[in-house]
Amino acid sequence: MDYGTCAAVCNVLSDATRLKIVDMLSCEEMCACDLLEHLEISQSTLSYHMKALTSCGLVLGEKQGPWMRYHLDTTRFEELARYIGHLSMEKEDCICEAAKRNCADSIKVNEQMEEKK
Repeated sequence: MDYGTCAAVCNVLSDATRLKIVDMLSCEEMCACDLLEHLEISQSTLSYHMKALTSCGLVLGEKQGPWMRYHLDTTRFEELARYIGHLSMEKEDCICEAAKRNCADSIKVNEQMEEKK
């Protein structure tokens, strides 16, 4: 996962209805009709939310006859959790190390310029 993918997935999860759908699917696989029974939204709105959830890989759908059955892709959630955990932990190859070096170099240059004045 990278910054862009993580941001896209988090954006999808930033909607309360989608979070509720994820919570419902965490219990069991459900068809669209079952989801609709527990949500106060129209069929077209559910389709919109399911497209967002499936497009980013959080939910997988399978057509069974006239119904669409959905379940969570737990691997994707684990990947997201690992990535976010990695972002928040201290590490040797941290992206900020280069910034710290650049900042330290800039401070040295500024100090040297001040000394010459």
